[in-house]
Amino acid sequence: MFLTQFLCRYACLQKSFAVSGFGGAISKPPEPCWIYCLRRVPVCCGKCFSTKIVLGIETSCDDTAAAVVDEAGNILGEALHSQSAVHLKTGGIIPSVAQQLHQENIARVVQEALAVSRVSADGLSAIATTVKPGLALSLGVGLAYSLELVEKCKKPFIPIHHMEAHALTVRLTNRVDFPFLVLLLSGGHCILAVAQGVSDFLLLGQTLDIAPGDMLDKVARRLSLRKHPECSGLSGGKAIERLAQQGNRWRYEFKVPMEQHHNCNFSFAGLQSQVTRAIAEKEKEEGRQEGQLLSCIPDLAAAVQHTVTAHIVARTHRAIHFCRRKGILPQRKATLVASGGVASNQYIRKALQVLTDATDFALVCPPPRLCTDNGVMIAWNGIERLCAGLGVLYSTEGIRYEPKALLGTDISEEVQKASIKMPDQIRCEK
Repeated sequence: MFLTQFLCRYACLQKSFAVSGFGGAISKPPEPCWIYCLRRVPVCCGKCFSTKIVLGIETSCDDTAAAVVDEAGNILGEALHSQSAVHLKTGGIIPSVAQQLHQENIARVVQEALAVSRVSADGLSAIATTVKPGLALSLGVGLAYSLELVEKCKKPFIPIHHMEAHALTVRLTNRVDFPFLVLLLSGGHCILAVAQGVSDFLLLGQTLDIAPGDMLDKVARRLSLRKHPECSGLSGGKAIERLAQQGNRWRYEFKVPMEQHHNCNFSFAGLQSQVTRAIAEKEKEEGRQEGQLLSCIPDLAAAVQHTVTAHIVARTHRAIHFCRRKGILPQRKATLVASGGVASNQYIRKALQVLTDATDFALVCPPPRLCTDNGVMIAWNGIERLCAGLGVLYSTEGIRYEPKALLGTDISEEVQKASIKMPDQIRCEK
């Protein structure tokens, strides 16, 4: 009866956030690096001890990022150029603009990360770069630059799956052993998977249309939140999260998507349509033109955020039941990792904490700054692969970027066949 309890007992979750000032990440405190890395003993080479050091390069979407990380989990240097200010002005990411900005900044960003780390290109063990999935024009810039650098420095190349990097980032900061359940929430993806090992994932479900971050951005644009005095410079998702703290989610009722579908897939397009209709009706009621700020924005934001959260929690709850039924995860004290840009939303994290408390799971999240796209996660994924001896290329002939790519082995049909029915949701009054 978890969802019933969640919807009833946490109907005023928005208000409790505003009162308590909740803002910390829900995660186990990171253990000291030396504890986690005792099993990563440096490799002895003659009389000298060598440490694996990887340069990571990320250009999958609208951030140009690079970082240098060693096998002990030390972030030796990092740099990032964000394009968010440019794309906020245009109302969304224009691929050709993102490509141009990557081209203009990638050399500087990489050199800055190396300079801060005080590691020369010759001192690197390998170069890791995002090659899938993402915007084709953006991926192309990162890959082209990386291949030139690999050729120049004569270093191994490690192609990285962007979502695998998000999933494994938590192992940089926390002691998380395989297997674990991972929920990846971002502007371009929404995925539930089981991480069985480095580069070994079972895909339980994914979004069938748009991702939650994309939906929240579109709702924010429809509400013209960039004109709101409290939302200047904020992304759509962040703007909705901030305004939702002031709103009453019960003022609007949106249907939680896919309640009758017994799988772990997600869908947010229908919810976006519901919200768009509600906005149009409210504009008509208040006699306002599209683009003018409505009086009920905080309430709409709260209702949208709550419905998105309820959908995410419901699918994650089913994934927990499926994994335990199939023996994929431990029956007790298993781990749920939540990562990706949208996973830094504190309302979503609070709801996931309620779920994991009720199901004897531990919720672990990377620090918020490592939830969004960054070079550290790419470099760390490179370290994980280098230590495991997986996907390390000494010849880059034929390497290509892939705008679309599944994460691991797709077993979503098995989840569907299991037809795990969750408790009915009960609508609770305020």
